[in-house]
Formats: sequence, structure tokens, C-alpha cells
Amino acid sequence: MMLEEIFAELPSIYQLNSVNKETSFYFTLGDCKKTVRLSADTCRVEDGKTTDNADCVCKTTPEFFTAIWMDGYRPSMGDFLSGKIKTNNPDGLRTFLAAFGKSP
Repeated sequence: MMLEEIFAELPSIYQLNSVNKETSFYFTLGDCKKTVRLSADTCRVEDGKTTDNADCVCKTTPEFFTAIWMDGYRPSMGDFLSGKIKTNNPDGLRTFLAAFGKSP
């Protein structure tokens, strides 16, 4: 499954009430850049960076993101320390996964 397909399916698999306030996520996955906005009852996926201050920013390779999403890989502390995945909010990434039924 390609990144575009993963992001396209997010609104249909979003678990309502996963967040209690609007939360924004910005992903930089190689050339793919997406902003995802979650509220109690909606999931919106936008192309590019559409917020100046995302609650959670995630930067990694398309392959690493796909392993997390499709294969259930969960990043270790070593992955964060080595820079394989970069984020300003590791807890936010767990919230993101849980919002789509992916166990953190």
C-alpha cells in the first residue's frame, strides 16, 4: 500500500471520539507531506503543511512509516535517538495510531 492510499483511507477508518480536542499532525515522509486534523467527530487529511504549529510533527522515511502502519512495527527509543524517526511529541504519535485502531 502506498502512502497516498494510507492517507486516503484515514477518514473512513477513524475511530470517533479518539481525541477530545482538535489535534493536528504534520507528516514529512520523503516527498509526501500531509497534515491530518482530528476532532471528536472528524478526520481531515490535507496535502502539504497547512498549519504553522502542528500538535505533533513526524519526520521519517516512507518505508519506516509503512512498516509502522502496515506491519505493526513500533519505534524503539533507539529509533528516536538515531534520528530514524523524529517527532516533537512521541505521545502524540501513540494517540494518532490509536485513533485508527492501531495499537500503540
